[in-house]
Formats: sequence, structure tokens, C-alpha cells
Amino acid sequence: MIRKLFLSLTIFIFLSMPVVGCAEFGQVDQGRVIEYDKAKGLVTLIRDVKHEAQNPDYSHLPPVVYQQPVDPQEMGAEPKAGYRMKLDTQKKQIIIFDKAAQNFKTIQYVPIDYQENIDKRHPLVYDKDQDKPKQFPVIDREKKQITIYSGRQKILTTFSVPDEYFNLPDYTWDSGDEVRIYYKVEGKALRMMNISKTDIFRK
Repeated sequence: MIRKLFLSLTIFIFLSMPVVGCAEFGQVDQGRVIEYDKAKGLVTLIRDVKHEAQNPDYSHLPPVVYQQPVDPQEMGAEPKAGYRMKLDTQKKQIIIFDKAAQNFKTIQYVPIDYQENIDKRHPLVYDKDQDKPKQFPVIDREKKQITIYSGRQKILTTFSVPDEYFNLPDYTWDSGDEVRIYYKVEGKALRMMNISKTDIFRK
């Protein structure tokens, strides 16, 4: 029990550390994962330049690459990669990372269905029988529809995009995990916390 409380406190302190800093103990970086090469131990992310939990800004280029921690105990959950940077339901736009161009691409979409105030345990996005989240995005290439769920925005939406975009892989429409990295040498993570998959209060 004491060990678990100590671990939770350590995680909490790490999550609370300033994202930008030059202390002698090292620096902290944070962003959304767009690539994860497990074999090579490389994590590529788009840095969050705003550092606001409910209003991140993934707009830093070029992408930043880190070697994952050598000590697996400092790694945490493996990150999920995705190219979706922003879903703007007001402008009806989705911003993705274009790997070929190494830049962002803004795509105008046509809304089909839109529901808000959908929390992560809502029946539309959570399978109570299996006790696990349903898988998103859902790509229906026959109907030319894409369904996305944003847990942070509590939005479940279905839309259509121009035909050529349906040739892109499914993870194009998915958001990568948010990670926080502690390092001393640029590009080499000493500690990596998967914020998207970390719940320090889970029993």
C-alpha cells in the first residue's frame, strides 16, 4: 500500500513539473505521438506549444524524436500513434499531420452527425458488457463516412471528406497519446509518462 502511494505521488509530481525549464536536473517536454517504432525504441511527437490541458496546441514543427528510456520501469504504457492534431467542429475542419509533406494539412469536412457531452463511459463510446471503450475512429469507406470520438472535447461526430482522403490509413483520423518526457540530453528520454493512459487515482 505504501509503495503504491509513493508511486502515485511520484507520478503526480512528474505530471506537475513545468513543461518548459532549464533546471540542472533536466528538462521536460510534452506532445502528441505521431509515430512509435517499438523495435528501435523511437517516439516521434508534435510538441504542445500552449501547455493547457483542455486547450492544447499541437503546431510545433518539425516533429521531435526521442529515444525511449533505457530502463523499462521509466517507460510507462506504450504510446498509441495518430495523425489527428485538431478537430474543429465550429469551422468543420480537421487538421492532420501529413507525413509525406512533413507538415500539417487542414481538411474541410461535411458533418453527418454530431453529439456533445459524451463522456468516456457513455454507452455510445463504452461497451459495458465488455467493460472497455469502443474502438474509434470508425472508417466506413463504402458509405464514405468517418466517426471520431474526442474524450477531451466529449464529442462524438460523423462526417465525410473528399474521396481521396479515404485512401489514407485509419490512424490518420486518430489522435495519438499525449506523453510527457523528462530528459537531460536532447533526444534521449530518461523518463516517459503516457498521460493519456495514466490515472494516478485508479485503485
